Amino acid sequence: MEKFKEQATIKLFEKGLITENQFEEIKTYRNLNIFSLNAELKLFLYLSVILFTSGIGILVYENIDSIGHIAILSLLLIVIVVCFFYCFKYSKGFQKTETTFEHPVLEYLVLAGNILTCIFIGYLQFQYKPFGEHYGLATLVPTIVSFFCAYYFDNRSVLTIAITGLAAYVGLSVTPQDIFNDSNNLYANQNLSYSAVMLGVLLILWTIYSRRISLKTHFGLVFLTFALHIISIAAISNLTHYDILTWLIFALVLAGSTYYFYKASYDYKAMSLYVFMIVYGYIGANIVIFRIFENVDFSQIWELFVFLLPAYFVGSIIMFIKLIKKFHKEVKE
Repeated sequence: MEKFKEQATIKLFEKGLITENQFEEIKTYRNLNIFSLNAELKLFLYLSVILFTSGIGILVYENIDSIGHIAILSLLLIVIVVCFFYCFKYSKGFQKTETTFEHPVLEYLVLAGNILTCIFIGYLQFQYKPFGEHYGLATLVPTIVSFFCAYYFDNRSVLTIAITGLAAYVGLSVTPQDIFNDSNNLYANQNLSYSAVMLGVLLILWTIYSRRISLKTHFGLVFLTFALHIISIAAISNLTHYDILTWLIFALVLAGSTYYFYKASYDYKAMSLYVFMIVYGYIGANIVIFRIFENVDFSQIWELFVFLLPAYFVGSIIMFIKLIKKFHKEVKE
């Protein structure tokens, strides 16, 4: 990495983009071997939030009989209020563009408050059932709170919780009784598969609309990442369905999804979208090819088939590497 940076600096100097004095100052600065601990400190802050909220959950589980429900809920509520008090106090308020706290610790305080809010609402519903038998509301309410916090405090971590909660609510709203009989999966439940695709399309449409009105456009990659996984997994899980019409529909869905995210990966210059788009597209294409030739008798040419199979996979790996290099080169230009 250091050699790469040094070569890049030399190229800038040779092209006349920096002066000789600037070139020497850069070399002197790099010789100091100063490195940033920003990423490491943020990682420890994130781990601290996860460990703290996990500890709260363990405390509730192990002492639920000795402490009492009211005491536990009161303690959770106090911690939540304290977290959000400081967050609202030091926030810059809602803005359509990307914003940050003056102190990065507050970003993780938002995350902690949001996770504890989800725990509070979930525990309240489990013990006292304020939403009755409508368990979907117990998922929807913290989801709404998470979306509000994500947009108000500009927090991507909270946004992932919100989208996850929305996906869970969609699953519950389709067939909530299936949760209790182990049939709540994308393959067994066609309605859930279509709902998953619709949710993915909704996330894409919201991303497009947000870019049009310039509303938190940096959230777009998060929405598209979820949409890519949701649509692709729902489509691939149905490509092996016995009904021809069903797998044909989902094959078209996967093809359309692959094409869209191919364009989106270049638009956002996102390597993650590009890589997963290729992986899902490759898996789906192989399943479709297998379904097309599943009734063909290969008994006469099975030796040729076995011989070509390793070459096929090796060629796929080589092609994958070339595509990644091509994408990296094009987005850098």
